[in-house]
Amino acid sequence: MLVQSIPMYSVTQIIKMIKSITSREVFRNCPEVKKQLWGGEFWSNGYFVSSVGQRGSEAMIANYVKNQGNQDYAKLHEGQLVLFE
Repeated sequence: MLVQSIPMYSVTQIIKMIKSITSREVFRNCPEVKKQLWGGEFWSNGYFVSSVGQRGSEAMIANYVKNQGNQDYAKLHEGQLVLFE
C-alpha cells in the first residue's frame, strides 16, 4: 500500500484507520469471511511502515508496490479468497 498523509496524523492513527475501514467493509460485503478467520479478526496486531524521502518519485514507488511479489504471488496464494484486484 502506498499512502500519503498530512503531518497531523501519526503513522499509528493512519494504520488504525486503514485497518478499521478495510475490515469493516470486508465483513459488510462478505460476512462469511468472519467465520473463516481465526478469532474473527481480519488484521493482525502488528504492521510495517517505511518512509520515502524526496528522491523517490510517487510513480516509482507505486510501480514497486504494484509489482512486488508478482512472480511468486500466484503460487503462494493459490486457492485463497480474493478480496481486491
